Amino acid sequence: MSLFVREKSFYKTFFTLTVIIGLQNIITFGINLSDNLMIGGYSEYALSGVALANQIQFVLQMLVMGVGEGVVIMASRYWGAKNIISIKKISSIGMSLAISVGLIMWAVIFFFPEAVLSLFTKDANVIAEGKKYLQIICFSYLFFSITSMLIAILRSVETVKIGFILSSSTLIINVCLNYILIYGHFGFPSLGVEGAAIATLTSRIIEFVIIIIFVKRFDQKIYLKLHDFFKFEVALFKQYINLGSPIIMSNFIWGLAMAVQTAILGHMGAAAIAANSIATTVFGIVAVAVFASASATTVLIGKTIGEGNVNKIKSYAKTLQILYLFIGLCTGVLLFFTKDFVLGFYTISDEAKALSLQFMTVLAITVCGTAYQMPALTGIVRSGGDTKFVLINDTIFMWMIVLPASALCAFVFELSPLITFICLKSDQILKCFVAIVKVNRFRWIRSFDSVEDETEETILKAN
Repeated sequence: MSLFVREKSFYKTFFTLTVIIGLQNIITFGINLSDNLMIGGYSEYALSGVALANQIQFVLQMLVMGVGEGVVIMASRYWGAKNIISIKKISSIGMSLAISVGLIMWAVIFFFPEAVLSLFTKDANVIAEGKKYLQIICFSYLFFSITSMLIAILRSVETVKIGFILSSSTLIINVCLNYILIYGHFGFPSLGVEGAAIATLTSRIIEFVIIIIFVKRFDQKIYLKLHDFFKFEVALFKQYINLGSPIIMSNFIWGLAMAVQTAILGHMGAAAIAANSIATTVFGIVAVAVFASASATTVLIGKTIGEGNVNKIKSYAKTLQILYLFIGLCTGVLLFFTKDFVLGFYTISDEAKALSLQFMTVLAITVCGTAYQMPALTGIVRSGGDTKFVLINDTIFMWMIVLPASALCAFVFELSPLITFICLKSDQILKCFVAIVKVNRFRWIRSFDSVEDETEETILKAN
């Protein structure tokens, strides 16, 4: 078997999806970066407060993404089999779950903002700034959940350009409103963090309107209608829960773990919070190709299984692993050589700046591991149907190794923020050894019974 796939269509599909999803992601991260840059110039306490508030947004994002990933895995197989009816049914299930998540998160944050923020830090100034931001931004959660689910549904049928258009419009609107509302230009009052929150909420509402218009008037593949989201099929829901619940749980514990990581660093001072926010935001922008490659893999592998081309999966998986390593190396080099330039835009203390440089250097190394193991496990293994493995793997590494060890570094041995940060990111390298074995044993292809089409199970059994 040749190491590299020789089909042009494979590379065209993978790189087209990766580039477009990557552009969408870079603009999405650019929104957070614009908030950080503009708030960072306002005050360090404001930056730290918004950073903590965004950790809550990250938990919501991970939950909604988990729901969406389950939808993409199933819908992409249905897309390969040209089973539009089942795509509409699974879309209805995903949307119901996403809306529920958005409403629950809104209720928790709206009624208990200080209690939630106090889990991350005891600094009264940081909590005060974070509360101002949360009390406004929480109203964007429902719009974000619906928009994200519609983008996931469209992505499963290889409609990805609309996501880029949405993110572009959101970035432009958000940056303009940030400039006006944070500092009070063009006769508007200077609102600080509240201005940043209003800007982001407005952007989310506008992108919600755009995606609704696109789905209603321009989509030529699924033809979703409002009444499609009121159809609920119990049999398909059970299949979704069997496949998707491990993904939702995995994303939840991952998002929660990221919040705990921020809390650990948060108890080491405002400078550590600011440095972590800057480093992870810049990392998110530079590493867009890494995350996009995982999303592209999910669609590519799922569609191939749905088409019945299971024999191609092994060669696809081997080639993809080589591509992941190449993407990781390029990302690490880019992050290392741009870190000093990016920090020049921030108005922060010398301590926070020094920590930011150290954190970004660590991420420039560990991203090589992230670029391999993350798409290998969440892209290849998950889209093959073995979703429980990723849940178990993440739980063991994060909650039984990384977080306990990092807490010991910070609170027992009182080591430096740099050593603690290295410990927090160590799993990105350690997981590579698990991913190599898991992917190349090829025992991750799982079938699920389609309500409308039974041919898929037969194809998978034949493999």
